[in-house]
Amino acid sequence: MAASKSILLIYPPVSKPCEPPAGIALLSGALKASGVDCRAADLNLACMSDLLHGPVAALDTWTRRAVNGVNKNLAALRSPALYENRDRYKRAVMDVNRVLHTAGRASNVDVSLSNYGSPDLSPVRSADLLRAAEQFEENAFFFSLEQRLRGLLSDRMPDVVGLSVTFMSQALCAFAISGFIRQRFPEIQIVMGGGLITSWMRIPGFDNPFAGLVDELVNGPGEAALIALCGGNTGALRTGEVYDYSGFPTGEYLSPAPVLPFITARGCYWRKCRFCPERAEGGRYQPQPVPGIAAELERFTGVHGRGLIHFLDNALSPKFLKYLIANPPGAPWYGFARITEHLSDTEFVRGLKRSGCVMLKLGVESGDQDVLDALEKGMRLSTASKALHTLKAAGIATYVYLLFGTPAEDSEAARKTLAFTLKHADVIDFLNLAVFNLPAYSDEATTLATVDFYDGDLSLYREFIHPKDWNRDRVRRFLAKEFTRSAPIRRIIGNDPPFFTSNHAAFLAGYFF
Repeated sequence: MAASKSILLIYPPVSKPCEPPAGIALLSGALKASGVDCRAADLNLACMSDLLHGPVAALDTWTRRAVNGVNKNLAALRSPALYENRDRYKRAVMDVNRVLHTAGRASNVDVSLSNYGSPDLSPVRSADLLRAAEQFEENAFFFSLEQRLRGLLSDRMPDVVGLSVTFMSQALCAFAISGFIRQRFPEIQIVMGGGLITSWMRIPGFDNPFAGLVDELVNGPGEAALIALCGGNTGALRTGEVYDYSGFPTGEYLSPAPVLPFITARGCYWRKCRFCPERAEGGRYQPQPVPGIAAELERFTGVHGRGLIHFLDNALSPKFLKYLIANPPGAPWYGFARITEHLSDTEFVRGLKRSGCVMLKLGVESGDQDVLDALEKGMRLSTASKALHTLKAAGIATYVYLLFGTPAEDSEAARKTLAFTLKHADVIDFLNLAVFNLPAYSDEATTLATVDFYDGDLSLYREFIHPKDWNRDRVRRFLAKEFTRSAPIRRIIGNDPPFFTSNHAAFLAGYFF
């Protein structure tokens, strides 16, 4: 039986345009399986492409070179050959970004390959988001959005438009799209969901400030809610995930091979780390049934061959890693994993390599055991050390995350992290250096003296008075003047792909091709 309402799912700008959006691919698969007339559109990729090929005021040599070479650079970013030369790769990325940046400045906004920022509108202020909706014609992507949306809506007018807002960098554009639809097509019902919307809705005392613009906000996984809204067959909703990537232009993303973002579980299986947003928001761990995962991975490799599987889980569980060793997915893969004893076991790690693992993202966080214990990481530095050496020996790249400025850290602890990093510089391929943000609604936030981090009713973080006087300014000075001064660490940081960071790291690591 046909559903009573049709739906168009939209992924708005801006996020890294290197792979299709998993969120609306999941929603599309579930909706279609339940009999709903559903389409999906990645307007992030489409609008970026339009902006890159639109008029740009090239007033300097770099910009003229970047504009003239944009098609060549885009083609190169889709070709494996470029990733064999880091300098050429970085120049291509920076030139493409230069065109986006210059085009965005014409609208007085900062557009990049990974962000959309306005000096006048904040994505953490609901009043500013409503202004972005009212002033949608001032959005840097307006011409593109208008043409793309009119085409999508006039082709087959949907009853519902669903916007998937995963990142803060998408918020202003998502609301501009909503404002356009509300003014020009008022009969369409607007629904918003995604990771960012879920985080907002879990703010204590949240009272929807967008009523009148957005008809419904979805908290958490949206499959059941959208199927019910559209009048689909909720009984047909499968227990496993069914992805529908058929509507996305796989060959147009800025990656040298097709990338499949894939979720094996929602939430985090560990869920004990202090200050973790999952813990603060009360998210549950929901692993997907293995048979469904296996079928989806087999379907992907059958269609895309030697593409790259990107596991999006907060952390791949040891249980699932064991499954991959016994049942290789048939394509290279990477994802985030907690450092456990499994990763210090030579045979286990060699099994991961044979299964297709080309890179693991690892949260080391600190080189001070007392800090790790205070953060309840459940990890020993001795295990981390052995794991890094074992992974390197097996030919698996490591993308290591370090976190500075936590309440348990001081300058001495930070220097221990520096010493740990220097000691392991030869077995670390990529580094992410982050300054700690205190989740505004975590239990620990009530024990610290805090002030506003961002001036906005939707801010998810708070600034705090560091109990050891290790404040953000001191942390930043330490990172700039001490941590990154040594040649081995500068070399690792120099490996990091600009803008695309971990999304392109597996291609640059030398283990993929």
